[in-house]
Amino acid sequence: MRNKNLQIAQLNSKMLVVAMMKKISPPPTGWIKAVRSALGMTLQQLGAKIGITKQSLMSIERREKDGNVTIKTLREVAKALDMELVYGFVPKDGSLDALIDRKAKELAAQIVMRTSNTMKLEDQANSARRITKAIEERAIAIKNDMPKILWD
Repeated sequence: MRNKNLQIAQLNSKMLVVAMMKKISPPPTGWIKAVRSALGMTLQQLGAKIGITKQSLMSIERREKDGNVTIKTLREVAKALDMELVYGFVPKDGSLDALIDRKAKELAAQIVMRTSNTMKLEDQANSARRITKAIEERAIAIKNDMPKILWD
């Protein structure tokens, strides 16, 4: 578990850097065309650096703008522009820890509520306070064990 916590901590620190990039919107024309135009480079010039025709490069620029370009293609274009492609993932919850916490609470609530409903049918219902405490305890246990079921 210690190794898993270390992995999570290292990824979290990298994701924090990538999260700042989330605030940067891509140029309306796409990065390739924007950079190429800013540098005063023609389609033919950049195409020649990559080894493709200007029509093929126009297609790549259009696909990038539409969100249909591959990472491999972006890397090749970046290399031809003497640049590097940078990409990453950012958890919607803000961090991997927060994502794991949310998923553990959701799973814990399912488990506890299933048991609670069974007990209710047997006329042994728990109080709302006891159910909340049981969900918290189960969530902690789930986070510690990190079972594969957490991601189903």
